[in-house]
Amino acid sequence: MNDHHAGKLDRRVQFVRAVLNDDGFQKVEQFADHGDLIWASKTDVSDGERMSAGAVSASLTARFVVCSSAFTRDLTAKDALTYNGVTFAIFGIKEIGRNYRLEITAGAEVSNGNG
Repeated sequence: MNDHHAGKLDRRVQFVRAVLNDDGFQKVEQFADHGDLIWASKTDVSDGERMSAGAVSASLTARFVVCSSAFTRDLTAKDALTYNGVTFAIFGIKEIGRNYRLEITAGAEVSNGNG
């Protein structure tokens, strides 16, 4: 299978899934690691910068490609992934080939720490 557009799977990503935790007062939704680290490729799609009330934040959009498996085919846009300390919200998942690989489009917002 020709996968030259998918790139090398040379990055490690951790998927996270929202779970309900009871804090004694209410049930709170928190993200927890979901499965093991997965090999992926990453291609940056766009980035942007915003200024608001003296704070600067940057938004990053990237495409991650992973091998298709029962685990990765179970992922949804309700899940997220963490790469290099940054958590990316999943916008969409599409199949590459016939269940060969999956392309995950995801985005993250990164603050400069001032707000």
